[in-house]
Amino acid sequence: MRRRLIVKKFGGTSVQDKERIFRVAERCAADYRDGADVVVVLSAMGKQTDVLIDMAHDINPHPPKRELDMLLVTGEQISVALMGMAFSALGIPAVSLNAFQVAMHTTSVYGNARVKRIDTERIQHELENRKIVVVTGFQGMNKYDDFTTLGRGGSDTTAVALAAALRAEKCEIFTDVDGVYTADPRIVKKARKLKEITYGEMLDLATLGAGVLHNRSVELAKKYNIPLIVRSSLNDSEGTTIKEDTRVEGMLVSGVAADKNTTRISVIGLEDRPGTAFKLFDLVAKAHVNVDMILQSIGRDGTKDITFTIPEDTEDECVAILKENLKRLRAHDLDVNHDVAKVSIVGAGMMSAPGVAAKMFECLYNADININMISTSEIRVTVLIDEKDTERAMNAIHDAFGLDE
Repeated sequence: MRRRLIVKKFGGTSVQDKERIFRVAERCAADYRDGADVVVVLSAMGKQTDVLIDMAHDINPHPPKRELDMLLVTGEQISVALMGMAFSALGIPAVSLNAFQVAMHTTSVYGNARVKRIDTERIQHELENRKIVVVTGFQGMNKYDDFTTLGRGGSDTTAVALAAALRAEKCEIFTDVDGVYTADPRIVKKARKLKEITYGEMLDLATLGAGVLHNRSVELAKKYNIPLIVRSSLNDSEGTTIKEDTRVEGMLVSGVAADKNTTRISVIGLEDRPGTAFKLFDLVAKAHVNVDMILQSIGRDGTKDITFTIPEDTEDECVAILKENLKRLRAHDLDVNHDVAKVSIVGAGMMSAPGVAAKMFECLYNADININMISTSEIRVTVLIDEKDTERAMNAIHDAFGLDE
């Protein structure tokens, strides 16, 4: 009879020192002693990834992405090795594995790779021998046998991918907060914890700046219907369950998110003719830059402007390729502004409720906050505003929709 399998992921703050490492080990050992198979996915300890990035930029302000990935994967390997030693000290058989030993196959985009497949034979073998398997998060291997990383927060995606490949009962994401809140509680003091939320709502919140989960982890969980539980590693609270359907009714808006990692780029004086937008965004795509909000002006005098937003940490690549191709695009100029932020409301209840966007715009007007761009979907409304207004906007919106009730 197959034993139940649980995948548990712990973030950097959960394993930042000896005391917390043993706290995590004891927590996992409890499920193991209860008869479950346990796979543990770990991030680098504390701020170790930031330390490594600073070291890299001290040597080279623009380090090659391949070499940066080679450096960054060492953080997770330290975590899993120390955790394996902690389990041994507790008398629990365990084995630590990195991306090659798993093996975790990914695409070849250094710094932002995607998981393609996982060879589970080694993990299954270790589980059959009743060992806890401790796996490095955030990393994989590409077709060239190079290490790759999955982007900041990518350990969440590692955990969900393993849960899907191993057909786990659930995937628990342990962090330094005790669940998903209606807004970042550090910014909005009245924010409250949600008992449950849908995959769709959580995916939009994660994509739009809520730092609780890596957005691709939610995509995978939805695709393979893996129940996700976000909970604290520092206490035993129940946390928030993310699943297909929830029993929460009557909430138009589930949460407010903000993303300051945003740059607005305007390409000015483009030819107003078919194919211009394709040429522009094909160049951006070739630089592996994700585009979010897009606004095209009405053509005048044979030209038009196109404005769009991208993650600020991809600004250098995007601006470089556009400047190189301004003549090819027949554009007059390029305007770049990174003093902006996206603020969004997300909620499945918005699909059948008119007037939600108007209510959001009204509360921003009352707070004297100007809107630069607007983007909508069935379950979200996003506005681009000046970065200095972010906190005020979040609090105003949270109050307007009564999310603290």
